[in-house]
Amino acid sequence: MVDRADIPAELNELSERVIGAAIAVHRALGPGLLEPIYGAALCQELSLSGIAFAQQVSHIAEYKGAPLPAQRFDLVIAGQIIVELKSVESVADAHLAQLVSYLRLSSKPLGLLINFNTPIVTKGVYRRINSKALNPS
Repeated sequence: MVDRADIPAELNELSERVIGAAIAVHRALGPGLLEPIYGAALCQELSLSGIAFAQQVSHIAEYKGAPLPAQRFDLVIAGQIIVELKSVESVADAHLAQLVSYLRLSSKPLGLLINFNTPIVTKGVYRRINSKALNPS
């Protein structure tokens, strides 16, 4: 099991900065809006914070040598962190499984699911680690 201490310090710092940007957005907008609104606001906050990101990133994985239909990641931060945005009543296991699958298919080391539809956004942040990307063997 990989825990926070096993993640490179710069990756932890980057994820903390992303979470800080989400907190800033949530403080300004509050809960209850649609996901695209939070996505646009978070992108603006990331830009103002100097954090490199790509939006709606298309990724094509393969299965036994055959390409699969493209997946779209809400955000990819600095080429390393997948961020999945939600504005839902509660995060379901399927939402977290989706993030883990994205990590596995993309070989990215870290994923964040951020649910903005919570009174305190930090209670809606979930981190998932792809140990195979951190320790390829």
